Amino acid sequence: MLRRRRTIVLIILLLIVAVVCGLTLRQYLHHPDALWRIVSEQCVPHQRDNQNPEPCAKVDLQTGYVLLKDINGPLQYLLLPTAKMSGMESPELLQSKTANFLWLAWQQRNVMSMRHESPIPDSVISLTINSATGRTQNQLHIHISCLRTDVREQLNQYSNTLSTQWQAFPVTLAGNQYIARKVTEAEFSQYSPFILLASQVSQVRENMGHYGLAMAQLKDGEWVVLATERNLLQLNLASAEQLQDHDCELLKNKGPAGAEP
Repeated sequence: MLRRRRTIVLIILLLIVAVVCGLTLRQYLHHPDALWRIVSEQCVPHQRDNQNPEPCAKVDLQTGYVLLKDINGPLQYLLLPTAKMSGMESPELLQSKTANFLWLAWQQRNVMSMRHESPIPDSVISLTINSATGRTQNQLHIHISCLRTDVREQLNQYSNTLSTQWQAFPVTLAGNQYIARKVTEAEFSQYSPFILLASQVSQVRENMGHYGLAMAQLKDGEWVVLATERNLLQLNLASAEQLQDHDCELLKNKGPAGAEP
């Protein structure tokens, strides 16, 4: 029995080491300031000096964000602040004066339809941001991309069980536990989901960097905010991007999962 326990502990320690080594390798292969350099050294000065946002798709200097086509997937875009913010753990996200970046990202979802050259239903689109340990870049960036087909089906199935109170989502999503909260359009436009999470869920404010966040629209036209907490023992890096499908299989589906809610 003692030998078995030691073996289990050893396996867990090896898994943790593997995760840490994997993070180190990812940081090595992907320079953590690559996105910030694109924003600060190219997109912003090009827009400011020449009214040309390239290589970004859009630069809004007044509101303080850019849109950049991601290298992964045919339709995925990123929304990034023009100011330096590292990510989920950035204290600026919990200040009321900071722009509501998730709402802004949702308002810019039409870039996917423009690139697709035909309208994309809102039910297909999702927003995600990864935790501090679940990302490769140290500049806040929101992924605007398609939902996974299975996640869309799960949201459709359990949407009636959700409320405006945070609760555990009834089933795992992409293999990980999430908490969820319904958000009305009025709430979404007025209150940052980052602030909703930090102010309404116990002990989150001090550990924001441990969480990944996702948003999608429900069948009734409201939205759901989904949050997952990092758990290395369960190999969960809180990369909410796992809920997305950058190849966008939903656009190829003709069934209810891919239909407009």
